[in-house]
Amino acid sequence: MIYRHILTVVIGLCVCLSLARAEPSSILSAPDNAPVVATAPSEMQTIGVIGGISWVSSLEYYRRLNELVAARIGGLNSAAVLMYSIPFGAFSEQERLAEEGDWAPLRATMLDAAARLQRGGADFIIIASNTMNSTADLIEEQIGIPVLHIADATGAAIKQRGIKKVALLGTRYTMEADFYRRHLRDNYGLEVLVPNADERRLINDVIFDELCANVFRDESRQAYIEIIERLVRDEGTEAVILGCTEIPLLIQQKHVSIPVFDTTAIHTEAAVERALQGR
Repeated sequence: MIYRHILTVVIGLCVCLSLARAEPSSILSAPDNAPVVATAPSEMQTIGVIGGISWVSSLEYYRRLNELVAARIGGLNSAAVLMYSIPFGAFSEQERLAEEGDWAPLRATMLDAAARLQRGGADFIIIASNTMNSTADLIEEQIGIPVLHIADATGAAIKQRGIKKVALLGTRYTMEADFYRRHLRDNYGLEVLVPNADERRLINDVIFDELCANVFRDESRQAYIEIIERLVRDEGTEAVILGCTEIPLLIQQKHVSIPVFDTTAIHTEAAVERALQGR
């Protein structure tokens, strides 16, 4: 009996020593093929966010998602969020290639980001960039995860206000390509105006040279205000869409006389509504 007791103690010590010497990751990590186990409350869906385009607006997305959930259900509650932040330096080079007609690198990056979020357990995805919502359909088709399109959330908010004619400010691609304007026209019956060529160039330069670098200048704000005022005066726009997720950090409702549609605020509100729809 005493030998059996000694043997049990020795085996126990060996196991403890083995665990102590092992790398923490080898103790805690699951096998590669282990299923993902959801840890969020079952009544709250997990929001997958493709961010980093740029980190400046992604910060706003994360803050707003959590503040909205806390306001909705109270207490210490916050949002169930997975975010993949794309390294923006390399991504901006891919955007330039896309402008020249080579979309392959940029699309590959977006699909990779969506696949990471899907593997992490996201129930649906929001893309924290108006411009890159142009890849929403591609992500749904090739990755098989729902994407809450920013233009749908924005279009619904504008239609609810009874507005028919809106101006769109954003990156040059968002303003000049048809994907955003067509979506609003075909699905929400909106007439969408864009600034002229010189104004579009200025708006785009401010976004990439200043806002994406977390730089906010009074001169740039005034230039944006003057563009909006001209669109009201010369083209009769009833409202303006801040169609780049960094622009609401520069321009707010207090700066202009017509209604402003902050796409970051609208998008995050729609995402929280969807995430909590089962409650």
